[in-house]
Amino acid sequence: MTKVLMVLTGADTWTMKDGTPHPTGFWMEEFVRPHRTFSAAGFDVSIATPQGRTPTVDPLSLSLDFNNNDQAEVDRLKAYLDAAKSQLERPLVLGDVDPDEFDVMFIVGGHGPMQDLAVDRDIGGLIGAFLGVRSKTLAAVCHGPASFLSAHDADGNWLFKGRRLTGFSNEEETMATFAGNAPWLLEDRLRLAGALYESGPAYQPRAVVDGNLVTGGQNYSSQATADAVMEVLRGKVAA
Repeated sequence: MTKVLMVLTGADTWTMKDGTPHPTGFWMEEFVRPHRTFSAAGFDVSIATPQGRTPTVDPLSLSLDFNNNDQAEVDRLKAYLDAAKSQLERPLVLGDVDPDEFDVMFIVGGHGPMQDLAVDRDIGGLIGAFLGVRSKTLAAVCHGPASFLSAHDADGNWLFKGRRLTGFSNEEETMATFAGNAPWLLEDRLRLAGALYESGPAYQPRAVVDGNLVTGGQNYSSQATADAVMEVLRGKVAA
């Protein structure tokens, strides 16, 4: 059975450039759609957070503005989240995870990863363990790739230099009204670190596949990213 590790932020605030705390957490859709896709495929899905903290839902992810003004869809996503409550309340401790036990690592976004996963002492080694094994798949969506900034080899080289990827863009952060007060912007940081960042029309689904690395742009890319992971896995079975 394919085993998936879904990593969620443990942060519930994002410290802005002016020092104010912005309420945040993981983005509802970015958890629900991939979790539902993997579970429906019969995969064994586990959840992990830094220090095993109970993850917080980003309140903005419940708003109509970020869900195509579709209340019925918000209700469906919330119902799925409620059904997964017991699993969300008992996450694995990220630092205790054995990568050999999993085939896929999927990092969920929301602004929370900008606060903790970008500097987490445990996630870098896990990322390297997945990215460095061709039979494994590493995926992240929206601000999830902020966690990539924690991943270096033994010589200090960044693991994603020269790799094709995407994530929440500067344009999207500007449209979300956070760019002006953000301590740093994800697209800028990924480009400066050496990634081959690929953008696209703002708030339109996009997923980028580079070998065993799958990344998605923002919340509306959640399903596309999960589907791309499924395609990569099917390709590995066929091979």
